[in-house]
Amino acid sequence: MQDILLKAEAAIRKHTDSNPQVGIILGTGLGHLVDSIEDQTIVPYEEIPGFPASTVESHAGRLIFGSINGKSVVCMQGRFHLYEGYSAAEIAVPVRVLWKLGIKQLLISNVSGGLNPKFEIGDIMILDDHINLLPENPLRGPNDEDLGPRFPDMFHTYNPKLIERGMKIGEANGFSMQKGVYVSVMGPNLETVAEYKFLRTIGADTVGMSTVPEVITARHLGLPVFAASIITDLGVPGKIKPVSVPEIIAVAMEAQPKLTKLFSDLIAELD
Repeated sequence: MQDILLKAEAAIRKHTDSNPQVGIILGTGLGHLVDSIEDQTIVPYEEIPGFPASTVESHAGRLIFGSINGKSVVCMQGRFHLYEGYSAAEIAVPVRVLWKLGIKQLLISNVSGGLNPKFEIGDIMILDDHINLLPENPLRGPNDEDLGPRFPDMFHTYNPKLIERGMKIGEANGFSMQKGVYVSVMGPNLETVAEYKFLRTIGADTVGMSTVPEVITARHLGLPVFAASIITDLGVPGKIKPVSVPEIIAVAMEAQPKLTKLFSDLIAELD
């Protein structure tokens, strides 16, 4: 792993000498957050050794360096999923590369299906915990103590101070804000009615197919994490209906300005 990280860092340094303070991972339909990044330097994933190739249509597949509200950032415009055929270990590589470049916090966005009957389409939910139902763990296999401990603690997986700041920013701007538990499943199919019911029963407020491998990797590295999810569809009894990916992307696109404001203002407040 150290060899992979060194090669990836060397390839990136051919494009930029930036030492980003904040790493950002963007999910489905949320790529336009990069429009708020100033003084951009773009590095395509295919030029970075060890980086997987983004195969999802709405994921551009590039690192973008620059600044937001005076803070140096690096943004992953496009992420990776187990359903694409990648292993959890491969999904962990980009997070470790961002850490190698110097980030001190990691911000993550995604889209998800709402399970909590209080949630509505278009709400923003800040994650305060998660349930991992994925078949793999990015830390499986030999542990590199230079990256983190063999058995990382997951108490306060999502940073309480960042959660509090994020909620205040959202509410101050009049956004419909929620807070809750995200459950990650393999995909790529959406859930059955029975599965929605099961996931709600075990304590989940939303369901998606990403985020958890990156979060586990970040916490292994000791990085504080903030994550926000746009509710794009509902798995609530009486509100469940067929949904397509274009519909999901359309909701995400409509909510993008809110998420951009949330992330930009949060970055401005980071130490």
